Amino acid sequence: MAASQRTSAPINCVEQDKIWKAHVEVERESAKAWPNKWGFLTEAYKEYQRESAKLKEVVRVELPHHLKTRPPTPPEKYIHVGPSPPVPQTTQALIGWRSAQPHLQLENYGMVHHGRRSFLEELG
Repeated sequence: MAASQRTSAPINCVEQDKIWKAHVEVERESAKAWPNKWGFLTEAYKEYQRESAKLKEVVRVELPHHLKTRPPTPPEKYIHVGPSPPVPQTTQALIGWRSAQPHLQLENYGMVHHGRRSFLEELG
């Protein structure tokens, strides 16, 4: 009965330490062997960076006027928010009082109408 209640095997700290040391040793050996096996990649990358910098300097093309991007339009030109009416005096009306005013037009896309359904009623 006691064996079935046990959640994991007993921990052997010495074995875990040996496994960790083996992993570290493999990492060290891989780090030593990397330049001999893959060191050519560093030179290839440096060469690619030099060629890329040369190409960026050589290729400077002036775009025609109709293909250039325009500067961004300031938001004040297309967003108009009217002045706020006076704040209501009641504590209940302080929350959401501005959005309730129809002439301030804060709801640009209309209200969301999702019906409330009961999962029990859907199953019958």
